[in-house]
Amino acid sequence: MQLKTNNLKFIIKLKYLTLFGLMVAGVQLGLAQEIIEENPTTVADSMATEVTKVKDSTEVFKPEKVDGVAAVVGDYIVLDSDVQRTFRQLEAQGVNTKDITRCQLFGKLLEDKLYAHQAVQDSIIVSDAEIRSKINYQIEQFLQQVDGSMERLLKLYGKSDEQSLRDEMFEINKSNELSAKEQEKIIQDLEITPEEVRIFFNKIPEDERPTFGTELKVAQIVTIPKVSEEEKQRVINRLKTFREDIIENGSSFRSKAVLYSEDPGSASRGGRYTLDKKIPRMAKEFRQVAFSLQEGEVSDPFETEFGHHILTVDKIRGQEYDVSHILLIPKVSQEATDEAKERLEKIRKRIVDRDISFADAAKEASDEKETRADGGQLINPQTQDYNFELTRMDTELYSQIQGLKDGEVSLIQKEEDRTGKVKFKILMVTDRIDEHKADFARDYLKIKDLALEEKKLKAIEEWQKEKIQDTYIKINGEYRDCQFSSNWLKK
Repeated sequence: MQLKTNNLKFIIKLKYLTLFGLMVAGVQLGLAQEIIEENPTTVADSMATEVTKVKDSTEVFKPEKVDGVAAVVGDYIVLDSDVQRTFRQLEAQGVNTKDITRCQLFGKLLEDKLYAHQAVQDSIIVSDAEIRSKINYQIEQFLQQVDGSMERLLKLYGKSDEQSLRDEMFEINKSNELSAKEQEKIIQDLEITPEEVRIFFNKIPEDERPTFGTELKVAQIVTIPKVSEEEKQRVINRLKTFREDIIENGSSFRSKAVLYSEDPGSASRGGRYTLDKKIPRMAKEFRQVAFSLQEGEVSDPFETEFGHHILTVDKIRGQEYDVSHILLIPKVSQEATDEAKERLEKIRKRIVDRDISFADAAKEASDEKETRADGGQLINPQTQDYNFELTRMDTELYSQIQGLKDGEVSLIQKEEDRTGKVKFKILMVTDRIDEHKADFARDYLKIKDLALEEKKLKAIEEWQKEKIQDTYIKINGEYRDCQFSSNWLKK
């Protein structure tokens, strides 16, 4: 939601919270999380500190070498290098840190440690197996960015070996997970009544009420070229040949995956993925086959929405399965591609000629099962409703509907995914709500969301006040000169 207002306190808070929420979510590596095993006062007082001058909360970050313990929060410490390293990580991800002060970022790190410390006191459980599974997934994603080279990945993050990288990621992820679960616990039971929403809205001066940006509802009809049964059988037969060669002749599964798999995300790694029974990743059919096999077994060919696979289980570690797969994608003939486009041209003509409505045509003829029952109506993945804010719309979708008048049917558009699969679509803007000042009746659900966010922020503020007083906290060096929004110095 785009909000245009001058000095609404809750909106400023929301922007501040969102900014640092994105920061912490994005910083997966490089932020050391350490648990103190000695007396906190002794550790904090004995370790030398060499801190960059922090004059006040308006001083912005300047890259300088820093070292030592900056703060102790319960059983956790914040190092000077944590602040420095976090700035580097943010900049590496393209975040503009010019207006982020060291004091602001340091305060956010204190909050995270307070949440994690209190989560331990509250006996919140974080599964080590789930953390390891998450790390496996993160490393898979990182490797894709460096062409599958572990050596390049280790060099990028300054680690000598894979285990040291995994160990650091484990501490980071576990602390972040504890922090997230504690925050969820604080606000999980909060609800808001219609009367509270009304009071929230009425206390905003009329000239300061938010402006909601233009929103669109968009529908589409999709036709997908059909793969012939002969082509499917050709792919299945080839996978059967691979399987026989692996089982009967001892050929390497992973070598075949490197040579022949058409999965761009895993082929360079020999088709390797790690699955966790508790975390639903990959296609349902893929998981079902993987979890039905024993170590060393090779599956028969099976089909998912991505194509046809064979799969082997390399290692089972409790709930975690290390698997390798080979994906082959059946090829679509030019005749099938032409047929799908011609079919959509006929559908479009019927709509333009008013022989059928767009919604009825979608229900009758669209090949996209996710939207067909809703008359082709797209769901906004961020809000889970039908409305797309124009200024925050996905770039590709915006380019497809740009310039369309309400009720106008787009020309046929061709899309191709990363595996080469083709589909055709037509789109229509089915509704438009122009930019407008917030109206209680019309925008009740948006206003309710804002009111609930303010209530959550107040609950978190109260929680912080209480826990800061009850928790051992020591701020070292010139960070004591920061003007914190929370009473970290217990003045």
